[in-house]
Amino acid sequence: MPGIYEELGARIIINAKGTSTRVSGGLMAPEVAAAMAEASRHCVDMWALQGRASEIIASVTGAEAGLVTSGAAAGLLLGTAACVAGLDPVRMNRLPDTAGMKDEVVMARSHRNFYDHAVRTVGVRLVEVGIADRFAGAGVRDAEPWEMAAAIGERTAMVLYLAQPHSQPALPEVVKVAHAKAVPVLVDAAGQLPPVANLRRFIAEGADLVAFSGGKAIGGPQSSGILCGRRDLIGSAALQCLDADLYYAQWNPPASLVDKTAVPGLPQHGIGRPCKAGKEEIAGLLTALRLFVDEGAQTRRHAAWQALAEELYDRLKGTRHVTCALVPDSYRPGIPGVRLTVDEAAAGRTAFDVALALQMGEPSIQVDTGRIRDGVIGLSAMCLEPGHPAVIAARLRQIMG
Repeated sequence: MPGIYEELGARIIINAKGTSTRVSGGLMAPEVAAAMAEASRHCVDMWALQGRASEIIASVTGAEAGLVTSGAAAGLLLGTAACVAGLDPVRMNRLPDTAGMKDEVVMARSHRNFYDHAVRTVGVRLVEVGIADRFAGAGVRDAEPWEMAAAIGERTAMVLYLAQPHSQPALPEVVKVAHAKAVPVLVDAAGQLPPVANLRRFIAEGADLVAFSGGKAIGGPQSSGILCGRRDLIGSAALQCLDADLYYAQWNPPASLVDKTAVPGLPQHGIGRPCKAGKEEIAGLLTALRLFVDEGAQTRRHAAWQALAEELYDRLKGTRHVTCALVPDSYRPGIPGVRLTVDEAAAGRTAFDVALALQMGEPSIQVDTGRIRDGVIGLSAMCLEPGHPAVIAARLRQIMG
């Protein structure tokens, strides 16, 4: 019997790049897929379901409340909308028209990336702070807390912080200057898992909202994410994405999600309506989250990745014109992987040529090209399956002659 992708006419790839959305994210555990299938066969009240999700997310992250979103970018959009509109349904109805509202988002210039388009969707203007001389090679400095403080004014709705190991200033310093002016901080932590400890870290450091991807290391559905933080802001985010097309007297939101007494009336479908998560994604994400934080599951998961990485390394050693190293994934230090350095002069071809040949062949093998200009190809074990290392090694040896 043909598989679903064969039936649809879509080619299955070997994903040695990692959990990138472009290559369809990660792999779900059977328990996650089963939870989604079961959820699809019943109907529930979505406010009640998200209310229970809020309780579970809060217990795992240490936040006051949480929301399952349709990805980390959706969390950025909803979090920004919450900071701008608060629990005011009139403001919710007007977005992305922010006239008369606080409509500026302060962030370090070195934190800018294409994903902040989700933030700008709300109608806000980004206010960039600092010059990242350390990246330009012109110096050692980046944005500093006093610069962030100077940029926060009467129109500042929030501060956006991109969580990366190299991010400056440090989050607690940013939180301190923002909170001194009663401005919330939203952390983009989409790819900051593992370690599991990061689920609590950013809230513990004072962030008001944190957005995580659910379809990467957590192992949930690709179109899922987590937004966690202050209950009033999570409540606003929920109001701007969940269906509230009912009479106010009918609306009985769980207290874990939103305080009804703080909301004078229900908004129309909000700016976050395209970001809704279905019952299947919510059930799948919560199941994956339970497995992700379970210590036994963590140990088994990492052992499987390590074994695949070591097999891949052993099979690739000795490949002509290629130097191999067993190293962590370029983007997620907790994930084992292999780094290939191509001797481009001896090979008569560039590392990009090699990556392209792997991608265009049969089966298609997708790799990490983040350091391709240095002659480096990255291979992550996170989305590999048994049998893949042998196929990758055979294809690479064929390509390298």
